[in-house]
Amino acid sequence: MASRILTRFWDPSGARYGIPTYPRHLVPAHLLTLHQLAARGLRPGPQGAQAQALWRGRRPGPPRVRAVSLYDVRFALPKRTPSPRRRTDIFKISRTCPECLIDVGYVLPRHLGVCLDCTEEVAA
Repeated sequence: MASRILTRFWDPSGARYGIPTYPRHLVPAHLLTLHQLAARGLRPGPQGAQAQALWRGRRPGPPRVRAVSLYDVRFALPKRTPSPRRRTDIFKISRTCPECLIDVGYVLPRHLGVCLDCTEEVAA
C-alpha cells in the first residue's frame, strides 16, 4: 500500500499536478518549506512555490491529502529585519498622546487619536 501512495504522489516533471510533486519523505534536499527557510534565516524572495509535497492525512474521517509548498533554497534571500530606530520611533509616536503629551503605555486608538483619559475628559 505504501508504494502505491508513493507512486501516486511522485511527479517530479509536474505533468500530473501542474507543479513538481513529491511524497513528503522523498523531497530533494534543495527544496524547503517556509518554516525550514525561516529556521535558516531565509525567506523565499521573488520566487513562487517551486514544488509541492503531498501526503495522506491521518485524521479520522474521509481520507484527505495534505500539501505543503516547497521553495528552492538556492534562490532564497536573507530575512529582512526592521531597523531598531524606525521601530522605536513609530512605537513612541503611537503611544504618546498629542493632548497631554504623556507616554500612556499602550498604542493609542486610531479612531480617537488621543489617550483614553483625554477622551473621557472631552466627553464629560
